[in-house]
Order: sequence, then structure tokens, then C-alpha cells
Amino acid sequence: MKVSLLYFGRPRDRAANQMAQEYARRIGRYCDFQMRQVRDGKALQAQQRAYKVVLDPSGRRFTSAELAGLVAKAENGGLRELVFLLGGADGVGPEARQSAQLLLSLSPMTLPHELARVVLAEQIYRAFTILRHHPYPR
Repeated sequence: MKVSLLYFGRPRDRAANQMAQEYARRIGRYCDFQMRQVRDGKALQAQQRAYKVVLDPSGRRFTSAELAGLVAKAENGGLRELVFLLGGADGVGPEARQSAQLLLSLSPMTLPHELARVVLAEQIYRAFTILRHHPYPR
């Protein structure tokens, strides 16, 4: 299965970039993972066969175990790709929200988009470790 984390905005915070890259490296042990910058929500429309998750403040809030369940469902359901889209300072547009199968909220608090990328990458990594019974999520 392929997992993608697409995000808006140029990543400028060196520490956040390093953390995000470290989680990307770890996730790569479990699946084909990519994390890349996109210019707009149209990149999500190109992912026609993927299960699309858009991060949005009005979305559902999952526990780490629930996110692991979503990843398991994607893996076991034969999905070829799971795509997460993280907006920039202005969020995502309505077309991206409408094309998503799931709107997900990381927190009711506002997070800087670079920090949200780190949190999301960590949670994706945590989901895989939960599913593989790795000691990380204790």
C-alpha cells in the first residue's frame, strides 16, 4: 500500500522539517510512503483511486487507535493508496473537502501547518506501529 502526505506551503522551519523527515523515514519501513508539497487541492483530485483524508478543523477527531483502524481497513480492504492532505495557513479549499472520503481534525486548537505536518506524520507512524505490535506506542 502507498501512503502519501500532501501539504500546502513551503516548509521553512528547519526543526519541524527534520522531525517530519524522520517520521517519513520510519513510516517507509511499513509502506511505500511519500511526503510532498502541493500547490492546491487539485493534486487531491488526481488521486482518483486513493482513499482521501483531508485535514480540516471541522473534521472528525480520532484517537491513535482509531487512526490505526483506518490504516488497517485501507490495508486489508485492498486499497492501493491512502492520501492525507494538510492545508497551509488558509486551510484547504472547498473542492478538496468535497473530494475527500474523510475530514479529519488533529485538534480543536489551531496548529501551525508545519507543526501539524509533524504531528500527522507521527500519528501515521504510530498507527503502523500499533498494527505491527511494535513497542513504540506504549
